[in-house]
Amino acid sequence: MTNEFENFNDHDEEWLHELELRATDLENELFDWREAHARELADSGYGRDGTGHRASEGRPGMLRAQPGRTPPRPGRPDEALHHVIEDEEPDDDLTTIIRTGGRPGWPDPGHGRPSAQQRTQALIDRGRRSAARARMRKSRKALLTVVGVVAVVVFASVFIFRSGPGWPPSVATVQSQIETACQNPNIASEPAQVNFACGKDTRQILWVFALMTSGDNPQYSDPKTGRQGLEPITPAQGGQVAWSLNMHHPYNPMNPVDSLQVAARAINNIIGGATLTGTDGKPVVQPGLESNPDNCVKYTGSSAIVSHAGFPSLCALPITSPTGQAALVADTYRQWVVGATAASAYDVSVLFSNANNPGNPQVQAILKTLPNVK
Repeated sequence: MTNEFENFNDHDEEWLHELELRATDLENELFDWREAHARELADSGYGRDGTGHRASEGRPGMLRAQPGRTPPRPGRPDEALHHVIEDEEPDDDLTTIIRTGGRPGWPDPGHGRPSAQQRTQALIDRGRRSAARARMRKSRKALLTVVGVVAVVVFASVFIFRSGPGWPPSVATVQSQIETACQNPNIASEPAQVNFACGKDTRQILWVFALMTSGDNPQYSDPKTGRQGLEPITPAQGGQVAWSLNMHHPYNPMNPVDSLQVAARAINNIIGGATLTGTDGKPVVQPGLESNPDNCVKYTGSSAIVSHAGFPSLCALPITSPTGQAALVADTYRQWVVGATAASAYDVSVLFSNANNPGNPQVQAILKTLPNVK
C-alpha cells in the first residue's frame, strides 16, 4: 500500500473524493448511533455517571457531520465507538492507514482523530509529494538513458559513416567513360592481340594515366607540346592510331571516349608491339616491351620469349603478379610520356597497384602533388 500512495497523481482526484464521501458517511452514522444511545439512556433515567438526563436534548440536527467537518464527541467510550467503526468501515488497508495514521508524518491518533477533510488533505498532500518525487526520479533516469543512447549513436556514426580518404570524384566519371571506350573490339594490339589496357583487372591504367597527365580533364591542352585530350597525345599521333579503331566518326581528341580508345590501342601497342605496313608496302614489325628478354624477367620472372613469323615477340609467361604489372605500367608510362622521370613513373605504378586502396598514405601523398585534380 505504501508504494501505491507514493504513486498518486492527478488522475486519482476522483477516487480521493469518493474516499472523502465514505468517511463523511461513517461520521454521520456514528453521530446517529450516539444520539440513539443517548435517548436510550435518557429513557432509562441513567447516564454514565448514574444520574438521569436527556443527552440529546438541545442538540440541533445540524451537528451531523458535513464533508470536511468533525462532529463533537460525546462521552461514549472509545472502545464502543471503535467496534461500531470496525463494523461499518470496509476492512481494507487504506482505511486502516487513514484511521491509525501508521505512516510517519501522518495525523497522530493520540492527539485526537482528524476530520475527514484533514485526512483526505493529508492523503492528497503526502501522495502528491511522493508521486512528484517518483516522477522526478523516473524523468531523470529516462533523460539519462536518452542522453546515453544518443551519445552511443553519435560516437558509432563518427567511426562507421565518416568519409575516409578516397579518389577524386572525377575518377568515377572517367571509369564510366572507360566502360564505353573498351567496348570497341579493335582495342587490342595487332596482330598479337595484347589487351592490357582494357583487361578486367588492369584497365585502371587508363584512368591513372589520365589522372597523372590531364587531371581527368577532357579539355586539357598543353600549348608547349601540343598534347590534347583526356589521355593527352598530339592530334597527329591520335589520328594515326584512330584509323585502326574503325571509328564511325572523325576522331576528336576532346571527346573523352575517343581519347580513351586511342590511348588504349596505343598502350597495347607499346606493350605487345605491332605489325605495320611500311612505305614499300611490306610489313614492318615494331617490338613492344614484351619483346625484350630482360623485361620478361622483370615482368614474369622468366626470360623466355615466344616468337612467330611476322609477329612481335612476347614473354612466354603471362604478366599476372602485382609486382610484375606495376613494373610494366611504370615502363609503359615512360614510353607514353616522353621525358617522364623515373620518380613520376614510380608514382604511376603506386596509383595503379592501389586502385582499390585510395587510403594508402603513398597514394594520398601523390594526389596532393597533382595540379588541377578534382
